[in-house]
Amino acid sequence: MINKLILLATACLPALQAQSWEIDSNHSSAQFSVRHIMISNVKGEFTKVSGKAIYDPKNLAGASLEATIDASSITTREPRRDNHLRSAEFLDVAKFPVITFKSSKFVKTTAGLSILGDLTIRGVTKPVTLTVDGPTGEVNDPKSGPKIGASATTKINRKEFGMLYNAVVEAGSFVVGDDVTITLDVELLKRK
Repeated sequence: MINKLILLATACLPALQAQSWEIDSNHSSAQFSVRHIMISNVKGEFTKVSGKAIYDPKNLAGASLEATIDASSITTREPRRDNHLRSAEFLDVAKFPVITFKSSKFVKTTAGLSILGDLTIRGVTKPVTLTVDGPTGEVNDPKSGPKIGASATTKINRKEFGMLYNAVVEAGSFVVGDDVTITLDVELLKRK
């Protein structure tokens, strides 16, 4: 009986070591980059990101990440373009106020860490893979407590999420490219 209890306690140990983290919204953001007139990249960001994670590098099977982005917090430093991106031709923030990511699996790779999961934009959910830079080691912030950080990147085709708008300029190229690179930069605060 005692051996069974020790075996059960040992099997549960990795789950007990997993840490719960909360995205520090004041120090996190989601950036994007997309081709403009096929000659340059336009970059922007969403300034309101929230969410939570469970992470133990020794037990990736128990790891998870959920992130929520306030779609109306988009900024490209050009108010007219930002309003257009909030409109029904792009994000349609009146109908779909948030963008979400929910992980399904963390995978250790030769390059580091990948997170597989579902990205939802405009009510359309598609599987994506985030390539992670990090997470960093734990650092104690004297004001808020232990933190870690990470950056995760993926590329999507905006048309697959219902953002079909485009126009052709005189030279014959499209105003907006289809491929969008998304980078999520987060600081995570350990939950108490």
